[in-house]
Amino acid sequence: MAAMNRTATNNNLAQQQGNCPGAVDPNSLWPLIYHEAESAASDEPVLADFFRATILNHNSLGEALSLHLANKLASDEAPASMLSTIMDRAFASPDIIYAVARDIVATVERDSACNQYLTPFLYFKGFLALQAYRAAHQLWNEGRKSLALLLQYRISLTFAVDIHPAARIGSGLLIDHATGLVIGETAVVDDCVSIMQSVTLGGTGKVSGDRHPKIRKGVLIGPGAKILGNIEVGEGAMVAASSVVLKPVPPHAVVAGVPASVVGDARSDEPSTAMDHYFNCD
Repeated sequence: MAAMNRTATNNNLAQQQGNCPGAVDPNSLWPLIYHEAESAASDEPVLADFFRATILNHNSLGEALSLHLANKLASDEAPASMLSTIMDRAFASPDIIYAVARDIVATVERDSACNQYLTPFLYFKGFLALQAYRAAHQLWNEGRKSLALLLQYRISLTFAVDIHPAARIGSGLLIDHATGLVIGETAVVDDCVSIMQSVTLGGTGKVSGDRHPKIRKGVLIGPGAKILGNIEVGEGAMVAASSVVLKPVPPHAVVAGVPASVVGDARSDEPSTAMDHYFNCD
């Protein structure tokens, strides 16, 4: 019944494009998160203060996320007051808060361990690291590179996720478990991608310039995969767990191995939403 209700809610939140969230409205999502927090506080009174501080004392998704991230990332060199100012600016951007909302919906839709919108917001470090990256990326684009790199450093220490603030990342992403994820400076990740833990989107040495992978829409990257160099992983492709990818991957292909090679075709148009890591070799 809970799964049916969640699906119905998602259909109200977004005009679905395949199974990838479409135009998610952050203003419609926030009341659902708020209601889940009220229920959680009632069910677990010992955590009532936690739910009030993180959600119930706030008026919007952006306001709550700003303070939540600032408190998690704070340190002596980056106090929470400074970080909250940075986060407030970032999540006041309609484009950024729209991406945040799409990431939440994508996570709930694809992760079988997640059945509430509240859950990624509070507890999933892949989601939180991605949203903190969005603030760092805004700083980088504004030329405030030292501050962007400081934020990257804090994200890496706090969440064990290292995303360069210059990388270009879309929305509707699931970053599952996230520990050990590395995304390099010139990497591009399009919308509706799912990435598992210990994935590297890296370079191949001391090559300068555009040197990192380009991950297209609907791609699923399995745990421990390493994709190296300025190569493209085509739309709807799947990279199997622990593969080392050194060559371009055709759209809708499955690659596996060290070094990786094409072993078959994806069993769905968007492996990222199907989250099916199994494949049949040709």
